[in-house]
Amino acid sequence: MSYRFGFKGNLALMVSHSAGMLDLVALPLWVGVLVASYHFDSQQAGGLVTLFLIGAVCASVLIAPRFKKLKRRMVASVGFFISGLCFFIASQTNDYAQLAGLHLVAGVSSSAALSMAHGTFARGENPHRLFAIAGLTLGIMAFVFMGATPNITKVAGGHSLFIIFGGIMTFAALVCAVAFPSLTFDHDDSGKAKSVVVKIPSSVWYGIVGISLMAVTQAMTFSFMERVGNDRGFSTDSVTLVLVGVALVNIVAAVLAGIFEKRFSTKWVLFSGPILQILLSNIIMKADGFVFYAASSVCFVPLMIFTHTFVFGLLSRLDLSGRAMAATPAMLMIGAAIGPILGGTIIKFLGYPGIGIAALVFGTVSLGCFIRVFQRSSAVIQSERLA
Repeated sequence: MSYRFGFKGNLALMVSHSAGMLDLVALPLWVGVLVASYHFDSQQAGGLVTLFLIGAVCASVLIAPRFKKLKRRMVASVGFFISGLCFFIASQTNDYAQLAGLHLVAGVSSSAALSMAHGTFARGENPHRLFAIAGLTLGIMAFVFMGATPNITKVAGGHSLFIIFGGIMTFAALVCAVAFPSLTFDHDDSGKAKSVVVKIPSSVWYGIVGISLMAVTQAMTFSFMERVGNDRGFSTDSVTLVLVGVALVNIVAAVLAGIFEKRFSTKWVLFSGPILQILLSNIIMKADGFVFYAASSVCFVPLMIFTHTFVFGLLSRLDLSGRAMAATPAMLMIGAAIGPILGGTIIKFLGYPGIGIAALVFGTVSLGCFIRVFQRSSAVIQSERLA
């Protein structure tokens, strides 16, 4: 059964997506603050963010199979509230062990809430369009965040970043408590019908692996986008302008993903995504000129948003139970969890160009997985006119 959620329900889903996907927006500033203000090395800083993302993955994997049975509004509101509380506490300490524990709990809590939102998205009337609108909302938040946060942390100190995180999570908790939409699972989700949909198609699993590997490259590169710019001698204002530009183009990418839902071939969007990501990652990590660095950076994150919108729409059609889509945070964050610490370790031993080599490896495997999606589900996809 498909649902229309109304203005209040859609608003709660958009806010949930924006708060739960905060890591996609904040990674470079997050790592940058931990290095510059807390004086951790790249590996330690990446490790803290990775703990947040590991917690997110574990929560999503455990929550997704239970999506239909849980009180979704309560999980969403309580999850975001606990995450916000963790970030407020994190703003009051410099101890690495305490920060590690708080990052882990915050990741578990916010991802549990986000899984409720993404599972609900998949039950909507048009999951592709809903996810595109969610990407637009995230892009607007990213634009405001990137425009304001660097100046705030510069004036108030690095701890203010965690206060901002806490405020975003708390706001999401309040909105979810008031407006998170309800779902009713009737006979089509129970009895004999349940046994028909209980197995997630193998093509969906290939899609999950493919987007997860793109998330590895995303997190590796984006986490150190601010650092590589500073280390190349670009001014702080110039790097901040690039990050604001990323947020602005994110908005455009989300809008275009919605507009071109029926105009672009899903197959070719999925095939092009990993290839372009490899090229952009290598340019960002190797370019000495600011123009090449800026142009590649501005396109890098929007590419992921555009590609993932098509992936979400496709997999929603292939898995009618919605359980795989409830695990969307795990799809993104299992890769993102590896990315920051892997990127920090690669930089420590091989320098920034090493990330470009790793991007080539992950991107190649990701492309292979997307090819398998279409080989395994050609009949379904053709019937949906997605190919």
